[in-house]
Amino acid sequence: MIEDNTENEKKNLIVDLAFKFSLDIVVYTEQLEQLKKYNLSNQLFRSGTSIGANVNESQHAESKADFIHKLKISAKEAEETKYWLLLCQHSKNYPNCDNLLKQIESIIKVLSKIISSTKNHRVNT
Repeated sequence: MIEDNTENEKKNLIVDLAFKFSLDIVVYTEQLEQLKKYNLSNQLFRSGTSIGANVNESQHAESKADFIHKLKISAKEAEETKYWLLLCQHSKNYPNCDNLLKQIESIIKVLSKIISSTKNHRVNT
């Protein structure tokens, strides 16, 4: 999904999921702005795109602890994003966000798995 000129870069599930989700959040928040739903649009845009930004930053972490910390920030942003999406889903006159909710659930699961497996993996870093 993300194009990188480095030949050694391998596909990375969470990086790709978070990037695609960010693109979809941009589109959805533009729809909200067209409907003059500015407050929710702004909140959702910030938290929804922050997930990918922190995931991307984690790929260049200085240590295992730094890697975990950045992914935990992504996980917190994902939970916040889920909250805003649930508000949209249950509010009148908001565009459908079911696909975004499915995506965020997948992202939360993948982040949780990466964090727990990294914590449990005892390799010198």
